[in-house]
Amino acid sequence: MTQQTHNKLVSFIWSIADDCLRDVYVRGKYRDVILPMVVLRRLDALLEPTKDEVLEEMRFQKEEMDFTEWDTRGLEAASGYVFYNTSKWTLQKLHDTATNSQQILQANFEDYLNGFSPNVKEIIEKFKLKSQVRHMASKDVLLDVLEKFTSPYINLTPFEKEDPEGRKMPALSNLGMGYVFEELIRKFNEENNEEAGEHFTPREVIDLMTHLVFDPIKDQLPPVMTIYDPACGSGGMLTEAQNFIKDEEGLIRATGDVYLYGKEINDETYAICKSDMMIKGNNPENIRVGSTLSTDEFAGTTFDFMLSNPPYGKSWSSEQKYIKDGKDVIDPRFKITLKNYWGVEEDADAIPRSSDGQLLFLMEMVNKMKPKHQSTSGSRIASVHNGSSLFTGDAGGGESNIRRYIIENDLLEAIIQMPNNLFYNTGITTYIWLLSNNKAKNRTGKVQLIDGGQLFRKLRKNLGNKNCEFAPGHIDEIVKVYAEMQAESRKIDKETNAEVPGIAAQVFDNQDFGYYKVTIERPKRLKAQFSPERIEELRYDKQLKEPMQWAWETFGKEVYTKLKDHEKEILAWTEENDLNLSSKNRKKLLSPKVWEKHQKLVNNAYKLESLFFGDTLYNDFNLFRKEVLDFLKNRKELTSSDKNAILSAVSWYDAKAEKVIKKKEKLSGEKLSTLLAHLSCTEEQLPDFGYFPTGKAGEYVIFETESDLRDYENVPLKEQIYGYFLEEVKPHVPEAWINLDAPKIGYEISFNKYFYRHTPLRSIDTIAKEILELEEKNEGLIMDILGIS
Repeated sequence: MTQQTHNKLVSFIWSIADDCLRDVYVRGKYRDVILPMVVLRRLDALLEPTKDEVLEEMRFQKEEMDFTEWDTRGLEAASGYVFYNTSKWTLQKLHDTATNSQQILQANFEDYLNGFSPNVKEIIEKFKLKSQVRHMASKDVLLDVLEKFTSPYINLTPFEKEDPEGRKMPALSNLGMGYVFEELIRKFNEENNEEAGEHFTPREVIDLMTHLVFDPIKDQLPPVMTIYDPACGSGGMLTEAQNFIKDEEGLIRATGDVYLYGKEINDETYAICKSDMMIKGNNPENIRVGSTLSTDEFAGTTFDFMLSNPPYGKSWSSEQKYIKDGKDVIDPRFKITLKNYWGVEEDADAIPRSSDGQLLFLMEMVNKMKPKHQSTSGSRIASVHNGSSLFTGDAGGGESNIRRYIIENDLLEAIIQMPNNLFYNTGITTYIWLLSNNKAKNRTGKVQLIDGGQLFRKLRKNLGNKNCEFAPGHIDEIVKVYAEMQAESRKIDKETNAEVPGIAAQVFDNQDFGYYKVTIERPKRLKAQFSPERIEELRYDKQLKEPMQWAWETFGKEVYTKLKDHEKEILAWTEENDLNLSSKNRKKLLSPKVWEKHQKLVNNAYKLESLFFGDTLYNDFNLFRKEVLDFLKNRKELTSSDKNAILSAVSWYDAKAEKVIKKKEKLSGEKLSTLLAHLSCTEEQLPDFGYFPTGKAGEYVIFETESDLRDYENVPLKEQIYGYFLEEVKPHVPEAWINLDAPKIGYEISFNKYFYRHTPLRSIDTIAKEILELEEKNEGLIMDILGIS
């Protein structure tokens, strides 16, 4: 379908809404009528030529065969499709025989809808079309809408037709219908100040995806092929993939059967998809409605090929309960096993943030890849994502773990960056991920990155956010670079030293994208002193310091004796100051026991100050802690946590203070050998791993760590952690050490890192010359305007 035909069709359909529904529906609700009527007319126009055959088949089954129930196979054979209508009506007949009675027209219309086969009735139900028919009849516009949709000047069928003047009206393909619907939905929602909906996949992007998926194995296609899209929308990607491999004039001429499967959460687009599956002769039962993430509709089923453009940047929090129970993953699709730093297999979190579930759709497809014992060609996947899937998430997080699982299992063949503003309803940069579980030998252990972001041609007129497209030559160029699997650099303009727009590609080892996230620790250094200011901090719970301090300063000792009398005032103050306390914290704030607990800490701290320590400043917290604990060891009313609370309140970090000792440990013999083997270091290197010799034989001290100074280093997988530490960390922070109990492995992919090329700034002389030229030009223009020669 050409751009001109598309615009003409959209304008015609939009005019129906404007002409007939203006005073009956608010503009944002036009879609409730227009979208189902487009689908209905599309189905109706196909059944119209065989209406007599269907009615004759019904007569035959009832009168001659005496069937008590319809033989659906006979009715489908008569209609020529996997759907039919047993009523005497068509939309054209409803229009042509209509009288001025809207009630009769409504009754006939409902009889017509009730005559459809069950698969179409489901579509009608999803659209809630019957209620719209009743509403239009009550507002006396049903006949007007019928007249528009039965116009001989509109072609909603997948076949070419002629209008009354003999002009050709192009066929409306499944993908073309998807474009029409996307444009209509965008226009409807703009009228209602709503978002335009999901990101419809442009034809040329699907064309590129099909080439990438099918071309590499065009000579080894399975005799029977299954294609799956877990976010199938109106089904354009499925049917275009089918058309690609069944095209008699194409490079690929599949001779076997092709079966399409999909799932879609939106009722409207599901209904469109299912109707087109019926029209094309595909099994509509293979298209399911509902959330792909909530329910594993095709559990146990694997597919040869999977193509999808899942929603990105969309929350899946409402589906979390079906995937996780607390911290436990309960859906096997999203359970993975990864090895930790020490090579031990562990269950890993493969769940991304609840604000963006696009990688869950990718894992759904990975879960449904055919193992090689089922198919020698395995499975191939092409999936569209935004940049978030490449790098979002820290090492050990869900997104990183998904990338790691895919790459370490050698499933990722290539990622192709596409231009901005290529998609209908988003201007962001998008990427095609290409996966296979049966890589060619030259791709084993490798990932190819292709930057096609500069390959595009501008559209004469924007389609929503879409202002550019791939030309056929661009697709050929990307497919060629992918097939050759060679590094490709952009050409450089010799005069400007800038890159000439074009394609670029690089090939990497799988490990190039991985890194160790290593924790670098530094010792805690504390000074300590009993002072009224620090002791008073013990009067308040850390989480409730602000309201407790206000209550103490306002009511004084009454918070211990008359707290109940001041409850309303305290709660009112928290509301006035927008503290938004949880019910648990409100209860704590008004609990006499909480106040008494903190008063006890304050009283004991003041006793320590007055009886023993005074205002002495300690530079060695180890000595201070020992003296305090010795003094308090017989005070049974204080728990260990109470004592630690007092110590914490009167101490603070100071870089000049002594290091705080956590413990001393004896290391010798087998224990020492085991530790050295575990850390892969020598005895002399132990301080770099947090074990510091005291000078006594076999004795090592381990220091407390300062969490505020804790740092993390991302060390490439191909580098040694210790070597990196010696080169990049220790020269700058001599007292730091590596915590090898907590390294995590992460994976991320950065196109900017691999394809960015710095363009040198222009010289000052060049810039100055341009400024002078502009000033001279502007002066001349001003002289002309003023008429001064």
